[in-house]
Amino acid sequence: MNTFYSEEELKNLGLKGYGKNVLISRNALLYNPEKLEVGNNVRIDDFTTISGNVTIGDYVHIAQFCGLYGGEAGITMKDFSGLSSRVVIYATSNDYSGNSLTNPTVPEKYKPTDKNMPVVLGKHVIVGCVSVILPGVEIGEGSSVGAMTLCAKSLEPWGIYAGTPAKRIKDRSKKLLELEEQLRNETSEEK
Repeated sequence: MNTFYSEEELKNLGLKGYGKNVLISRNALLYNPEKLEVGNNVRIDDFTTISGNVTIGDYVHIAQFCGLYGGEAGITMKDFSGLSSRVVIYATSNDYSGNSLTNPTVPEKYKPTDKNMPVVLGKHVIVGCVSVILPGVEIGEGSSVGAMTLCAKSLEPWGIYAGTPAKRIKDRSKKLLELEEQLRNETSEEK
């Protein structure tokens, strides 16, 4: 049995937009599908939850049990980025200091210090399982984030990061840029 939506079913989801070769699991939870934009060659696996403003580029994979909470500020995943299982990204969060009430049952006027800041994963960013990315974080192009990493601050491009909080371990190879060029050349020849 195919667990991904058919082309006809994708049309009826009410997505803001989607490209070609899009595989979205029927077991994914898509809140506010009208705020979700999906590029070409994208796969979203079982039990992933996506809500709020989320933009997904081309050649992106989101593994099982991920959570993308874009709120109004939004989450952007650029081309060739990916999430391993159980990664959670928050573009919106309550203030835990006590200066504000918390949780979605409370009217916004009682939560004046909530964080609502965009999150951006640059091109070729990959995030390891059980990692957490907080509001306002930008992960620079080509960086990789190891398993169980907390990204509370933005990360520079082309690094390998791990830990809680995330620390740069070393530089990441740019060999994948050559592979991207080969792939794009192959796919343009097929047209």
